[in-house]
Amino acid sequence: MRFLLTNDDGIYAEGLRALQRELSQVAECLIVAPETEQSAVGHAITLSQPLMVRRVKREGHFWGYGVKGTPADCVKLGVKELSEKPFDLVVSGINRGANVGINVIYSGTVSAATEGTILGIPSIAVSLDDLTEEADFSFAARFAKKIALFIAKSNHTRGMTLNVNIPAIPEKEIQGIAVTEQGTARLMEDFEKRVDPRENTYYWLAGETLLPNMEKENSDATALKKGFISVTPIHYDLTRYESMTYLETTAKKLFP
Repeated sequence: MRFLLTNDDGIYAEGLRALQRELSQVAECLIVAPETEQSAVGHAITLSQPLMVRRVKREGHFWGYGVKGTPADCVKLGVKELSEKPFDLVVSGINRGANVGINVIYSGTVSAATEGTILGIPSIAVSLDDLTEEADFSFAARFAKKIALFIAKSNHTRGMTLNVNIPAIPEKEIQGIAVTEQGTARLMEDFEKRVDPRENTYYWLAGETLLPNMEKENSDATALKKGFISVTPIHYDLTRYESMTYLETTAKKLFP
């Protein structure tokens, strides 16, 4: 088997290193990841400038390709230009911090996996619910290996991206796996206003992801908060199908 590994935290991120360490035990892995952190860039792709690619070494050995671009750029290049052989799976992560609720739209980690799905390859985004520098990715990487093998060998995951979020608690305290819906938790933004030495105003975006009062019991964020590994099947089709009949009826009145 051959896996394409990527992320949005950058090619030197510890989450990616932990992921490669585990997945390389069961598959041939190629890393194509952003040279620098690209968190919250969503599904952006680079059109107005060239995509610079360089071979990256770690400990004197080839590690992967660093791309001066977005996570989606990395997947496109990895699939179409940087590998002569096809991939069985795209795995994005392990992200430092959860990707749940509406935040999934902003996530470069999830968008990289979604790009794999668009290109016809089963894909997984893996995130650990820990934003600290001391985050321990070891269990998350071991679980990623299990679910990667399951998805790579399944015939029922074509056209689907799995968004996997793992609680940052001891393994023995994890309650199990919950197949969840994407919820409505989102970042509650807080802008810190500052002034530079030349009297120009600028802002730093901060905030905290909070559960709304009416969050569904089966949502990704709720499961994660309760100590479950959240596995959410998602898709790039954004059509709101339940609204189509109403719009088909009413839109006719708008023309002529």
